[in-house]
Amino acid sequence: MTRTTVLKKTGLAAAALAITTTGLAACGADESEPTSGSEETTSQDETPMEESPSEDAGEMDPAALLYGDACSEVPTSGDGSVEGMATAPVASAASANPLLSTLVTAVGAADLVEPLNSAEELTVFAPANPAFEAFSKKQLNGLLKDKETLTAVLTHHVVPERVDPADLGGEYETLNGDTLTINGTGEEATIGDEKATVLCGGVQTANATVYIIDTVMMP
Repeated sequence: MTRTTVLKKTGLAAAALAITTTGLAACGADESEPTSGSEETTSQDETPMEESPSEDAGEMDPAALLYGDACSEVPTSGDGSVEGMATAPVASAASANPLLSTLVTAVGAADLVEPLNSAEELTVFAPANPAFEAFSKKQLNGLLKDKETLTAVLTHHVVPERVDPADLGGEYETLNGDTLTINGTGEEATIGDEKATVLCGGVQTANATVYIIDTVMMP
């Protein structure tokens, strides 16, 4: 303010204005480059934020891996549906599926609900209700009462890793500590010495991939 006052008093206000205008123009030119750079920096910084929804896009559709004629018998809504089972751990998910009620009874009798639900990743070959019809009523009741044998049978159907349909084939160690052999690959695969076939495969739960099969396999 003092310098401007002095300039006005000496009659050089016009010159001062011209100098000031020129100076401001120069400053404006100098500042324009950082402004442009700042915009570029902001744009670069914002790019990852724009791409962040890709995490959601990467979430798998629970129906994406399904195959098999019996998948049409899975409920279309509720806890036992494909979407409902995908949000629950495997033993809880199975309990909501009407195709697996006998298996669920057996899992409860063997006290395997918590071990299966708390496991990190599993593949479960789950016998559908008709698979248990190979047993007489007396045999089935006897199996349900023999916890040691029942546990061995059920854990023979469980592999401690997720196996997608495209990777299905070969030999796998089961939770029973023995080997389960899968002949063929993918949808053509047969499981175990009994050559069980898949009725509905690729069912996703929160911690397992489930293949509903037509046979109870013996260790």
